[in-house]
Amino acid sequence: MSTSPGMPDAPHGVTAKRGVGHLHGSEPFPVAARRALADSQLRRNLGNATSTIRAKRAAAVAELPDWEELREAGRAIKAQAMRHLDSYLQQLEAQVQARGGTVHWARDAAEANDRITGLIQATGSTSAVKVKSMVTDEIGLNDALAVAGIMAYETDLAELIVQLGRDRPSHFLVPAIHRNRAEIRDIFLREMGDADPALTDDPAALAAAARLHLRRQFLSAKVGISGVNFAIAETGTLCVVESEGNGRMCLTLPETLITVMGIEKVIPSWRDLGVFLQLLPRSSTAERMNPYTSMWTGVTPGDGPQQFHLVLLDNGRTAALADETGRQALHCIRCSACLNVCPVYERTGGHAYGSVYPGPIGAVLSPLLTGVEDNASLPYASSLCGACYEACPVKIDIPSMLVYLRARHVEESRRAHRVPSAEAVTMAAASWVMAGPRRYAAAQRAGRSGRALTRGGRIRALPPPLSGWTRARDAPVPPARTFRQWWRESGRPRS
Repeated sequence: MSTSPGMPDAPHGVTAKRGVGHLHGSEPFPVAARRALADSQLRRNLGNATSTIRAKRAAAVAELPDWEELREAGRAIKAQAMRHLDSYLQQLEAQVQARGGTVHWARDAAEANDRITGLIQATGSTSAVKVKSMVTDEIGLNDALAVAGIMAYETDLAELIVQLGRDRPSHFLVPAIHRNRAEIRDIFLREMGDADPALTDDPAALAAAARLHLRRQFLSAKVGISGVNFAIAETGTLCVVESEGNGRMCLTLPETLITVMGIEKVIPSWRDLGVFLQLLPRSSTAERMNPYTSMWTGVTPGDGPQQFHLVLLDNGRTAALADETGRQALHCIRCSACLNVCPVYERTGGHAYGSVYPGPIGAVLSPLLTGVEDNASLPYASSLCGACYEACPVKIDIPSMLVYLRARHVEESRRAHRVPSAEAVTMAAASWVMAGPRRYAAAQRAGRSGRALTRGGRIRALPPPLSGWTRARDAPVPPARTFRQWWRESGRPRS
């Protein structure tokens, strides 16, 4: 295996499990979230980063008087693409092949990894440089390549930090958002064999150290690996947008380029691309346009890679497409706007979600790709405040989808276990009590006994089965008097 000084053998620690990437040792969200909430440094890092991104995004969006019209256009284009996905994918395949590229279809992570590994081995190379790509994290590509003796070098600065730190991405746009400058400096000094011992935590100095570290990889790489932001069916053109220029190096310098694309990334025409190139940068990096927008169509003799392979990945997407309510999750353009406005993500970070796709969109996308029961806790990882819908540039109704997936989980659990859960028994009892005024009045009187559990003006713990509520939130203190008592004592007339 070809490695550079300090480069870890096993990069991200992501494995492919039943259709979509899960992090090693993933736990139900409530368990992982409780641990994250106890990490004060993590919360400071996340709070500072997300608040800064939110403010910048708001300013960038406010510049466009037709922002809502652009959102609606983006929603309509994606809906159209999903309605006729089979036709657009066939058109894309034909156009790529007509221009010298080769198209491969992969049903799942294992099939995609086997195909990509074989393509790299055919070149005789034992390494590849990578553009930041969530879909390759989803399928656990880096680990699969490492098993075959192939080193995949992450070239995006944040992904490099994650890889060198033997860490895991926690955000779409800023995978190392949970790290601060001092932590990054320590990682570079520890893992980069060519780092200056006098390296400071100044952002410019850290970026320069990464640039020097990666330069020789760019210049010697025979194989590049990328994802896709948008694929234009009309011409077979693929598009990657990024901010650092590392992507363009990966896309132009190697002899062979392998692009991995989730099938939902296709859009019908060049005209449609103009809408997304306005929506995406403002929603993600709060820029008017991406500093680097790279587009290529097949192979151009004498210019850029002379072997181009496009791997079209399903991996649960057709199952999501078949779900009339859930299919809009496939509209996502991976801007991360919903993560930056989510109060749950801001406090727990991305690792707590146990999936490559964190935040509000991950809470709906991951269950749809794997099956709800494989990610049953994620639809509950939300306060349903609606901020994610307001921020989404393509108007994905995430709150409604969360409620829908919660209902699916309840129904599937009921069918699977048959024995009523504690929650179902409690709800049935509550329904019976509330159906009769005498029973309800008696329950109100009994409920006042809960005042004995008050600590500091709140009830922090209730006995089972109500303990399920207070494990995650405080319960309100019952009033000293019920409404009926207040009504009688106030001399109000009775009906």
